Amino acid sequence: MFGPSNLLLEKAAELAVPPPKGQSYSVQIPGSQTEGRSAVYRHWRFANGPLLERLDPAITTVHEAFEASVSKYPRNKCLGHRPYDSATKTFSAYEWQDYATVQTRRNNFGAGLVHLHRQAGVTESSYGVGLWCQNRPEWQITDLACMSQGLFTVSIYDTLGPDTTEFIINHATLHCVVTGLNHVVTLLKLKPRLPTLKIIVVLDSLSTGELPGESKGDLLNALANEMGVTIHHIKDVEALGEGQPLPLNPSRPEDPATINYTSGTTGNPKGVVLTHKNAHSATCASLILLGSSPDSVYCSFLPLAHIFERLGEHGILAAGGAIGYFHGNVAELVEDLQMLRPTTFAGVPRLYNKFGNVIRANTVKQAGVKGALSRRVVATKLANIKDENNPTNKHAFYDRIWSKKVSSAIGLDRARVLVSGSAPIDPTLHQFLRVIFATHFAQGYGLTETYAIGLVQHAGDVSEGNCGGVVPTTECCILDVPDMDYLTTDKPHPRGELLMRANTQFKEYHRDEEETKKAVDSEGWFHTGDIASVDEMGRFKIIDRRKNVLKLAQGEYISPERIENVYLANFGWMATAYVHGDSHQSFLVALFGVAPDMFPAFASKILGEKIEFDDTVKLQAALKSKKVEAAVLKELDRVGKKAKFNNWEKVKAVRLFVDPFTVDNQLLTPTLKLKRPQAAKAFRQHLDECYEEALAAETVKAKL
Repeated sequence: MFGPSNLLLEKAAELAVPPPKGQSYSVQIPGSQTEGRSAVYRHWRFANGPLLERLDPAITTVHEAFEASVSKYPRNKCLGHRPYDSATKTFSAYEWQDYATVQTRRNNFGAGLVHLHRQAGVTESSYGVGLWCQNRPEWQITDLACMSQGLFTVSIYDTLGPDTTEFIINHATLHCVVTGLNHVVTLLKLKPRLPTLKIIVVLDSLSTGELPGESKGDLLNALANEMGVTIHHIKDVEALGEGQPLPLNPSRPEDPATINYTSGTTGNPKGVVLTHKNAHSATCASLILLGSSPDSVYCSFLPLAHIFERLGEHGILAAGGAIGYFHGNVAELVEDLQMLRPTTFAGVPRLYNKFGNVIRANTVKQAGVKGALSRRVVATKLANIKDENNPTNKHAFYDRIWSKKVSSAIGLDRARVLVSGSAPIDPTLHQFLRVIFATHFAQGYGLTETYAIGLVQHAGDVSEGNCGGVVPTTECCILDVPDMDYLTTDKPHPRGELLMRANTQFKEYHRDEEETKKAVDSEGWFHTGDIASVDEMGRFKIIDRRKNVLKLAQGEYISPERIENVYLANFGWMATAYVHGDSHQSFLVALFGVAPDMFPAFASKILGEKIEFDDTVKLQAALKSKKVEAAVLKELDRVGKKAKFNNWEKVKAVRLFVDPFTVDNQLLTPTLKLKRPQAAKAFRQHLDECYEEALAAETVKAKL
């Protein structure tokens, strides 16, 4: 089935078979329930005995999994990228390095990094290496190189600002940062406040044929030498390692694989220490639930500094598959997808919302025969999904003549599995895209602290609104949260805070014993902070967030993120959303960022005049129009009724902007999560005006 014998993949395929029809995906452990806490749930195959740690006894780390792939598939495509052609100012077709080539570069770069640290006077046997760049083959080569020499990586989001970067480098005591040329000047500016930084390895060319002493590398090194830093190009470091080879000194399962800094929405990020046992256990769980094989092709575009993307690449490398890196512009991701035609695709709701809006506009919302056929196909397949006896998102005829064509327009016609993570995906959107792609489309749940995995929907399960059952590496339970009225005795399903205990679970927060103790209790349970329910099939649903819950003046609790996700999934013209509540007010207000390419059409209909997307004067006028705001509120009410929002979940006043929340203005994290306290502070005046406006309108109604 997999070519050369591969116990890792064979065992994963064996465990991937779903439970018999009607049997739960997660089972309760008898006698495990305690006061205020539900029974412990486990994957149906691991109800007894130890949780899964590995699939092949001989493979215990990500390093060993990569080595096994090299030995079995040395000529398989491994890492690919699209080179930039400066003459045509375009990105060319994918160029690939095979597994044997990547292994050689890994060996040389690993040895070179060790030599550079020794030359800089670093005497520790294990230390971190900073990684600050966009997704590219060299990111993965650096990670593999560090693993091969008992080192660990500390990833820094490519979009991170200087203050947080400074904090991470100092907190992790980094001597070396591997980075793109675009960050070198920032590092040199920060150097006076980075006492441990001694080495910068640059992944981009430092010379383009200039005279000696005049290249970018020469000029930067002259400045760096004054600051006690050396700058090297990756090729020079590889050459150093090739000339002075070192034996491999791979990390052990209990050694750190990474310190992954969370992109927190408040305060400084926490450094999550994740071991090789965590990484490989998560990889094994991913192989079971999502699958991978030597012919798998994966598109890398989500930030590799996020553990979700990192896990995706671990799984592909463990199977001998190919990773193609996007060319750097998410707005042009479809171009990369059409070239790669990946078999495995991992995305986030924000992206799937865009896919859904574009597909709807070009299929079911079309006039004539095309629209009629699309609506018929979608209606038929949605009915098949709801079939109680044999629910499925596949259709022998329609998939061939319609779904494949629609999928190919995005480059996902070969996709065998799609996964959504990072935030809940709107159930209606999820089912619509399942119909479109006609393949396994799973929603999963995990955190940085659990190496991005914990719950995943099984193949064949086309239910909506849940994250699936517990994965084989993990056990879960639910804890009462009485102050929010979530109890394990609730009917029809237990509700409360989701707790996890797993082989994927982090070791500690780096240099933060107090936060570690807050997060992990005396029995080893990690408190996720997410509120969940679990159904009779052992499928968990995230229904709330303990920290991001608002209490309105009348005592009702509101989950603004849930409301925002519904709006974002339903309005193509909406790019970002911030629903705001106040404990002194009985209703909600909202700020929305519009999509400049889609909002003008919406506004044109309301105002009765044509607004072009590049007409900034008319666009700004439309954003401030009370008529447009009123139309938006009407649309929010329509969708809210459809989603069965409670009366107190209605938004009563809005303001519209272009790009109000971005990574650059520090109101979005690098993983595109809204920094709510900072957004409230930045837009305080607009929020106050919204409340004044809504209260005035209520007063007028009362008088009438």
